[in-house]
Amino acid sequence: MDHEHIGFGHNLSHVGICVSDLDRSLRFYCQGLGFELVESYTVGTEFGRLMEVAGDIVLQSRFITRDGVRLELLRFDAPGFQGHAARRPMNQLGLTHLSVRVGDVDATAARIRELGGTVFDHTRSKFDNPDGSTSDFVYCTDPDGVRIELMRLPG
Repeated sequence: MDHEHIGFGHNLSHVGICVSDLDRSLRFYCQGLGFELVESYTVGTEFGRLMEVAGDIVLQSRFITRDGVRLELLRFDAPGFQGHAARRPMNQLGLTHLSVRVGDVDATAARIRELGGTVFDHTRSKFDNPDGSTSDFVYCTDPDGVRIELMRLPG
């Protein structure tokens, strides 16, 4: 199959995350997880059909990046956001989590708590690797309930 003709010849552009408080989420992702703000936009109703959001729209869009991964934080000033800030079960269909490599799981988890996230200590898992190193994992959520895996891997 020729992937170029069906659109597979391009990189993933970004992952979008709707947030309730843009400043809080920017602090969380930038100060807590090492992302960097690279682009800022305010868009309006002209994107309503594309986003399938009815009525007047005022959307604050902030692109952040880390290690080649781009996230778009979306804050709907109008008409506002829907849903609850709750983490989704891992076996629920759809996007389950973001995963971020960190140098120190404990230090990053502490910073996440300071910035309004939640760390689920009962998910902490450490595994000994054949080379004598240890892999370390824990799940947390951002301030709006998006599940994030912190992982320290050798190498």
